[in-house]
Amino acid sequence: MNLKLKIWRQKDAKDKGRMIDYNISDVSPDMSFLEMLDVLNEQLNNKGEDPVAFDHDCREGICGMCSLFINGEAHGPDRGVTTCQLHMRKFKDGDTIYIEPFRAKAFPVIKDLVVDRTSFDRIQQAGGFISVNTSGNTQDANAIPIKKHDADRSFDAATCIGCGACVASCKNASAMLFVSAKVSQFALLPQGRVEATERVLNMVKRMDEEGFGACTNTGACEVECPKGISLENIARMNREYLFASMK
Repeated sequence: MNLKLKIWRQKDAKDKGRMIDYNISDVSPDMSFLEMLDVLNEQLNNKGEDPVAFDHDCREGICGMCSLFINGEAHGPDRGVTTCQLHMRKFKDGDTIYIEPFRAKAFPVIKDLVVDRTSFDRIQQAGGFISVNTSGNTQDANAIPIKKHDADRSFDAATCIGCGACVASCKNASAMLFVSAKVSQFALLPQGRVEATERVLNMVKRMDEEGFGACTNTGACEVECPKGISLENIARMNREYLFASMK
């Protein structure tokens, strides 16, 4: 395939940035999207030009680092996959592809397609954990009976990889789906109930401090989420927050 790429280029956080056109040929439909960008960068290197900076790590849909906004959609036109799992067969010969970084106040651009998502880390640090005594008197997890339905819902929430697609898809750049997944992961388990009040209050407070917007209730976050995190988690977090605020 021969493609025309319109890629956001930005030297650093202070640079204004702009879209630059690139033409790429002989793209195999079996290439992943990141492999296509690798080919482009090799061509740019050979010309002595600055390659396009983009995030990646595992390339297996696990780490969430490969987050790109492609043709107006987080992770591109496919569903249930990250950018690294998107294949070029989803595009046609002669297509023009727009490639941008995730746009959000809380995700400032570092360079080109790379954004700073450490705001998610700070939200996690505010309460997305369980304090466990590891002095040698720990209780075996299997000794605590948990209903399978609750365990399954907790596991579903835990599949969130923190890529930020929910934020990029929301017109208010809300992080509600991400935060609610991290809250639900523990709220559904007895081990997480001990710190449930502090957890939801602290994580929501930190989310607001980071500059994320309010939930729009449009559901775009669930549609674009590569792991299919359910909106039920937002409802659960709202209930957790209400009860915590009344204590």
